[in-house]
Amino acid sequence: MNNNFTMVAKTLFGFEEILAKELRNLGAGNVKIGTRNVSFEGDTGFMYKANLCLRTAIKIVKPIYSFSIRNAHDLYRKIYAMDWSDYLSVDATFAIDTTLHSDTFTHSLYVSQKVKDAIADKFRALDGKRPNVDIKNPDIRINIHIQNDHCNVSLDSSGNSLHHRGYRTATNIAPINEVLAAGLLLLSGWDGRSDFLDPMCGSGTFLTEAAMIACNIPANINRKGFAFEKWYDFDEVLFEKIVDASLDKAREFHHKIVGYDKAPSAVRKAHDNVENANLSEYITVEQKNFFDTEKLTDGKLHMVFNPPYGERLNLDMEKFYASIGDTLKQRYPGTDAWFITSNLEALKHVGLRPSRKIKVFNSHLESRLVKYVMYEGSKKAKYQSP
Repeated sequence: MNNNFTMVAKTLFGFEEILAKELRNLGAGNVKIGTRNVSFEGDTGFMYKANLCLRTAIKIVKPIYSFSIRNAHDLYRKIYAMDWSDYLSVDATFAIDTTLHSDTFTHSLYVSQKVKDAIADKFRALDGKRPNVDIKNPDIRINIHIQNDHCNVSLDSSGNSLHHRGYRTATNIAPINEVLAAGLLLLSGWDGRSDFLDPMCGSGTFLTEAAMIACNIPANINRKGFAFEKWYDFDEVLFEKIVDASLDKAREFHHKIVGYDKAPSAVRKAHDNVENANLSEYITVEQKNFFDTEKLTDGKLHMVFNPPYGERLNLDMEKFYASIGDTLKQRYPGTDAWFITSNLEALKHVGLRPSRKIKVFNSHLESRLVKYVMYEGSKKAKYQSP
């Protein structure tokens, strides 16, 4: 008997292809790429596995109802007509998240309120009382997505965004989102088959995500919980089996993962977060200024980092980015160096020709993930591939 159903994994702009690849590798069926999302099919166990293992998903939602609407009254009437007792009891709490791409509906809070009223009125009519709303920690989180005149109603199986991995308790200035960090690492081709360096590691997010990729550790193994654990049909035994099976697929890592930061406070925070993720045996964090360092290992080095953009820190950006280029050119042969920046003007001062340039977003900032290939035995940028 086929118990598969359709789900939608939401992601960041530019990560759709790598999320689709992750889903296929996990065993998802009927994978279809959308804009900032990928739809797929699987059973309840696969929904648990997707939440636990996907590195580039922000949310996994389960569509339960779909209909066309003309106006707010139409929306209320069709939400009211649903049998909400399948998902929610009068003693439970709920919350509504709304996403709109419509000329008719332009205020998400108004739509959320209308949906909340319809659900509450339905329960009041049947039971004489209604479930309460809890924005922070509801028993059921309902996702409303309106595209033009079409409405999809889904259950949010994740709860808090999946970038809340559970290991990061300490952050630095402008910390990078964990899903963004994992996606950038995967875009860079990081596979755990070489040494890794983040020379401006901040609170250690790239380091931790790089180690989890290298060791094939489930992305959300340290997370406190998922929304599906409060659902009527939650199967705790099945979930534990999924966790155990996913951990059984972890592998050993035989290279070095190193992080530098010149700020003692950042080094302390990175140490704490690495320890929280139980990855201290794989990761070394040192207080060093990247511009005073050189490559210490033989063979290929994979470097990924997030330098300041000038958004929050008062630096001479042109000089700073020129120093990045000089350090790479003079001291890091045999290195594939990747970094993300939204400061496209400062990027021109690196003085090296990037071999890749990928458009991504860091929160609201349009950015570029750039790659510089530093060849062994050559310190001249002209030898870099175009």
